[in-house]
Amino acid sequence: MSAAICLLAYGFAMAVLAPPLLRRLTESEAAPRFALAAWLSAIGSTALSWLAALVALIVDIAHHRLVSMQRPVMDTCMTELHDAAVGRYGGAEQAGLLILAGLSGVAGLFVIARLGRALWYARRTTFTHARMARIAGRHNGALDAVVLDVDEPAAYCVAGKQHTVVVTRGVLTALDDHHLDAVLAHERAHLSGRHHLLLALSRGLATVLPHVNLFTTGANEIARLLEMIADDAAARVHGRRTVLHALLTLSDISDGPTEALGATGIGLTSRVRRLADPTNTSTRRRSRLTLGAATVTAALTSVAALALAVVGLALCLPISG
Repeated sequence: MSAAICLLAYGFAMAVLAPPLLRRLTESEAAPRFALAAWLSAIGSTALSWLAALVALIVDIAHHRLVSMQRPVMDTCMTELHDAAVGRYGGAEQAGLLILAGLSGVAGLFVIARLGRALWYARRTTFTHARMARIAGRHNGALDAVVLDVDEPAAYCVAGKQHTVVVTRGVLTALDDHHLDAVLAHERAHLSGRHHLLLALSRGLATVLPHVNLFTTGANEIARLLEMIADDAAARVHGRRTVLHALLTLSDISDGPTEALGATGIGLTSRVRRLADPTNTSTRRRSRLTLGAATVTAALTSVAALALAVVGLALCLPISG
């Protein structure tokens, strides 16, 4: 049980400390890929530690209910809590701890089930929208996109069995060929990078655990960083100024449903600013080094916590055998 407690403590510490630190490290917006990796590492290590704590809790309950009490157990700095759990201090204390552990396990399984349901719903919604867009619109071979006969300018992409880039007739009217190509490149960068999977997972965690700041803030930051990454991908082919002008042209419109990824849907102000005034090489290099170190630290810390939990130590030192 000490392993589960230590893993939970690590997860809560990461959930509290990571958001303000990562916001400070990513405020320059110089290295969105590295910033994305840092956020994903923090979110992943937190979720993994809580999942491992749940597994450790279930295994511990099963061990002490099904295995003979005569079997020796490694003592740790949580020895007294462990002794209470195996009934050494009386049946009432043991029952209370086991009930608490059981309820925690049920709550954890409930959260996992809700997350699975949220991911399934997001997948079904995007697949349905992609199919309906192909039915309602007409495929333009030259653009490799589905064109909807709608006057309002909109451009977005949706994932499905067949990924789909959707533009409206209004976009074709509003943008010249160069700007349209930049917008299409932006959308294809989302699809080729499988950004919809990262969005679905981060938004699913934020929906299931809305009071955990790491998940809610992380979902917003991940969405914003993915747009910057797609901007950079388009800019490498068509130039920053072309992408910037395309964004400004479409900046006053809503470009698609909430489950879609659109060129002007998220963080437009900061994206326009970084395209208009890109950071210098030294700032980008410094941001990459700092964020890379943060990513590696979060990953290695979570691996170390899991390894210590496996051998029964977690973050505590053994007292006796």
